[in-house]
Amino acid sequence: MSQTDGAQLFREAWIAGVRKHFPGEPKAGYVTPWEDTPDWERQAAEAVYQQVRQFLDLSGGHASRLGRAQKSRFVALCWTAQMYKHFEDPKPGYVADWSELPEWQQETDADVFEAIAESLN
Repeated sequence: MSQTDGAQLFREAWIAGVRKHFPGEPKAGYVTPWEDTPDWERQAAEAVYQQVRQFLDLSGGHASRLGRAQKSRFVALCWTAQMYKHFEDPKPGYVADWSELPEWQQETDADVFEAIAESLN
């Protein structure tokens, strides 16, 4: 899968997860289509996609057996690192610990992990 394809898969899984788990109508930025996604966010999506892919590869695919919360934590931590990379002083919500994230976001992050894992099969 190309870098763009991996990043786009991440974004599409994120949007699908938001639409599934967000209570009510999500903010427009949460569901911005790939074509309108800012460059920094595309780069962050690609980096997290690669980290999840490598994690799965290094475990021989067995990381797919993690629980949903574990999968979600991994994605959230990788994303947080990207926020520090792309922003000198990120908003607190961008770098909140996993336990502080809303349930919809935790579930969406797990969905992202699972979508990446499924794409590798």
